[in-house]
Amino acid sequence: MTAETRAVTVLFDADKLILELHHDAEGAYHAFPGGGPGPAGKGVPRVALSLTEALHARIRPSGTAETVLRAWAEGTAPQGPAALVDPAAVPPVRVRAGAVVIRDGAMLLIRFAEEGGGSHYEIPGGGVERGESLEAAVLRELGEETGLAGTVGPEVARVWKDGRHEHYFLVAATGEVGPPETLDNYGGAPVWVPVERLPVTPLWPRRLSWRIKHWHRAGWPERPAELADSITELNRPCGW
Repeated sequence: MTAETRAVTVLFDADKLILELHHDAEGAYHAFPGGGPGPAGKGVPRVALSLTEALHARIRPSGTAETVLRAWAEGTAPQGPAALVDPAAVPPVRVRAGAVVIRDGAMLLIRFAEEGGGSHYEIPGGGVERGESLEAAVLRELGEETGLAGTVGPEVARVWKDGRHEHYFLVAATGEVGPPETLDNYGGAPVWVPVERLPVTPLWPRRLSWRIKHWHRAGWPERPAELADSITELNRPCGW
């Protein structure tokens, strides 16, 4: 199955993006004209967002939003018809739950060494098992990969990437990282990385890197961020 590809409209007024304002059970979100529920246009309020505001808004469909925000952040804001790409509407090939653990200004990541001396990093987490809640999966995976226990806090992000639906939770972790021989992390190693370094760290998923730094400083989102992430080059700067 592939993502739906009907058209939406990308509109700008001067340097602001025009979006429809909708609400669901979790609160307000924004949509491109033609990308929300029901017919676009009459009776649907619209708002104008700056780039900074749009980067922190819940914009649907998330696949289209990724494309538009990336182009806008890089100086070539598109306008007019655009494909509706909504990975959230496609049944996932895998559901993943991840733990955002921060202590003393550093975030716990799993480092994977690469040929040639490089490395990339992932947020601790893994696949949700049949009948398992997201919260239970977060703590199980955290324990398996790092040896830490903890308490699950709010969900801060949902990321759609390569057919996966990923859910990231703040976790107040207890204990210390376990000995390497007791951990199950597919050859990776738990490491603490300063939060301030996350935007320049080859961290997957890439679009969370700078947001976690921002949220840690400015406050965590009231509702989970919703992000499509098609980035495969983790060393490339990302600010969208």
